Amino acid sequence: MPAEAVVEINGRNVPVNGERNLLEVIRKANIDLPTFCYHSQLSAYGACRLCLVDIEGKGIVSSCSLVPEPGAKIRTHTPELREMRRMTLELLLANHEMNCPTCSKSADCQLQELARRMGVNAIRFKRTHAPRPIDTSSPFLLRDPGKCVLCGDCVRMCKEVQGIGAIDFAFRGAAVSVIPAFGKNLDQVECVGCGQCATVCPTAALVVRSDVGKVYSVLADKNAGKPPQVIEKIVESGLRTYYKEVCLLEQAFIHDTGKSVAQAVKEAEGKVGAPIKIAGFVRYALGEGIEKQESDFAAEVAAASGKK
Repeated sequence: MPAEAVVEINGRNVPVNGERNLLEVIRKANIDLPTFCYHSQLSAYGACRLCLVDIEGKGIVSSCSLVPEPGAKIRTHTPELREMRRMTLELLLANHEMNCPTCSKSADCQLQELARRMGVNAIRFKRTHAPRPIDTSSPFLLRDPGKCVLCGDCVRMCKEVQGIGAIDFAFRGAAVSVIPAFGKNLDQVECVGCGQCATVCPTAALVVRSDVGKVYSVLADKNAGKPPQVIEKIVESGLRTYYKEVCLLEQAFIHDTGKSVAQAVKEAEGKVGAPIKIAGFVRYALGEGIEKQESDFAAEVAAASGKK
């Protein structure tokens, strides 16, 4: 029987059992190695350079793009590696829009969390990029180029999982950016508004639009009527709500109408005798389809937006 393949990580032997790359072996050993650009369901990209490790005889390499070799001796948190990760974070923060208190991903931002964990309390580098406008053209998503860390997660998710390719890298060197095709806005390309790019974005460069404020306005409108009229007005206006905020919306709706949003949607559908536009998304957000993957309703969203 052949001997078990093992690698030595920080002085401890760890078996290799078919892992695709060294990063998976390291995490299997319960070693927390930070990353921006690695997702197990996507191809390895190796852009963020946070998963660097020091391998005896090879030097410093990215663990996400390296196949584990039996007998390798690896160190993950040497002083040199920690300083390199800190510098990478400082460079990212130097050109990052620093409106953290009002950012929609404040306290849920991976860049913010890693900077805190690694003790980045000051930024030694000057800003080199001019502020760029926020793309608000899509009825489903907000794209803020000033918060992009060029991890490529959205690019690979859109192309490899969704099969759309509505967003990609453009230009070279210091000018590289992640943008829709030909520098257009999101509403001018083949984006179906599925929101998968926003789910993998580690910052708020891509977030799902929140229309909770508009929904509150509809609920406060005395001329809007009661369910199903209220929900019809919400849906006809094309309003959407981010699933993380839907509990707040549900509480407000019940308080104002005495019924849940899901109940009102069903009543409205019964009244008109057909499914209401984006009603499926509303029900999904309220938990009736919570076990489904978000990509399952991408076609419905595309149909709701009038795209094929």
